[in-house]
Amino acid sequence: MFRSFFLSREWFLWAWGGMVIIGGGTWYQVQVNVRINEWFGEFYDVVQNALGEPGSVTIEQFYGHLATFAQVAGIFIVVAIFLSFFTKHWVFRWRHAMNDFYMSHWARLRHIEGASQRVQEDTRRFAAIMETLGSNFLSSVLTLIAFLPILWELSKQVEEVPVLGELDHALVYGAVIFALFGTVVLAAIGIKLPGLEFNNQKVEAAYRKELVYGEDHEERADPPTVRELFLNVRRNYFRLFFHYMYFDVAKWSYLQFGVLVPYIILAPTIVAGTITLGVMQQIVRAFGQVENSFQFLVHSWSTIVELISVYKRLRAFEAAIYDQPDPTPQVAE
Repeated sequence: MFRSFFLSREWFLWAWGGMVIIGGGTWYQVQVNVRINEWFGEFYDVVQNALGEPGSVTIEQFYGHLATFAQVAGIFIVVAIFLSFFTKHWVFRWRHAMNDFYMSHWARLRHIEGASQRVQEDTRRFAAIMETLGSNFLSSVLTLIAFLPILWELSKQVEEVPVLGELDHALVYGAVIFALFGTVVLAAIGIKLPGLEFNNQKVEAAYRKELVYGEDHEERADPPTVRELFLNVRRNYFRLFFHYMYFDVAKWSYLQFGVLVPYIILAPTIVAGTITLGVMQQIVRAFGQVENSFQFLVHSWSTIVELISVYKRLRAFEAAIYDQPDPTPQVAE
């Protein structure tokens, strides 16, 4: 999955050169996002002045701020479109490298259950998930690097927080603690999901394989066999639905409460009127960026579960190439 692309002479330029371009483009997006955060602070101060002192802000000044946002957002859109286009090509080259590697060992792999699915479907899913998950992870790390110092500085304007009273840099500590708490709790709640997702791929593969055999052989895919195989599919899906249900209850409850966290921390400061509306918006947005970066696992857990299941299948596939035992035994029901 990795050596075929990153350690291949054929794909060396695409693998490592592409990473540099994607990293640079993502960092530029983050910097534009920093500028947008600054713009919100300036804009809401203008709005506060305009509403508090009628006539203090001209219509030209107001439209000028809107035009500034349009310019910054336009740059962000252009970079985002190019980066998305390039990333899709880069990830497809990764899939191409995996496909060539597996097909070069096809004689040893063709007898494995679901071999065709693993080469065609699992490599496609692996590439698609890595595009989404990898991009989000890189963006989270770079966003954290950019916004954590900003939130650290903005925290100096918050002198008091609920319950704890005076606490330096309370916003930073609040974002980190709340994000880590949610990550640990949701990881514990969703601990069964990777194994169930992996089993799901196995029962789906068994069902698909029997149907494929039935296309060419009349004695295969008879009703009792197909019924039993599909019941296995149904049983595993229903287990998945149940476990995802209580996981989603915890996940969405946590995320919705998270919207209120910065306002709760800022409550004494807002009531005391020691910051402007613009500064409050900057703090809330910076807090959200830092919090979301730390919550990467929370937001991506379902995708990570899917990636783990695909990774397990491809690892079992590769074990056959090197005459190794299957590293992914069936998970008990």
